[in-house]
Amino acid sequence: MIKSSSAVILTVFAFLNAASAAQPGPYAGQEQREIKALSSDEIQSYLAGKGAGFAKAAELNDYPGPAHVLELADSLQLSEEQKTRTQSIFDAMQKEAVRQGKVLVEKERELDRLFATGKVTEDSLRVTIREIGALQAEVRRAHLQAHLEQRAVLTKTQIAKYNELRGYASKNGQTHGGHSHGH
Repeated sequence: MIKSSSAVILTVFAFLNAASAAQPGPYAGQEQREIKALSSDEIQSYLAGKGAGFAKAAELNDYPGPAHVLELADSLQLSEEQKTRTQSIFDAMQKEAVRQGKVLVEKERELDRLFATGKVTEDSLRVTIREIGALQAEVRRAHLQAHLEQRAVLTKTQIAKYNELRGYASKNGQTHGGHSHGH
């Protein structure tokens, strides 16, 4: 009985081990990408200046984003001046995010080429990834800066309404609607 239980356990273990070895790795299929480290959606997001969640720290802490403020302009009862200022903030953010995004994508392409050609060295790797990190920080800064500037354009009531319309809950589980926030 002990021998047969051991045999069953060993057989199950061997089967599980073989099954896991046959599973493709998490990057299977990505070796065909133009830039291995970025999906085509990520590349397009960077080139288009999209937020891609870069500004969550602001968005979820009562610092509305200009793109969404413009979408909600009527519900937020923006004045013409607020609309104009919001559009200006969005345009500046978009221009900077696109500019930095293009450079970032090209730097990721360069990193990919270094590895693909076998020309990567410790020094080239160190320099390139530092540059990529700095560019990622600048893209994120552009988005966060826009949220910072946007908050100054809105009233406390508009910020509360924005949070309510976006479905954000306050710390006590209630939506922010009707709750005052300081600037």
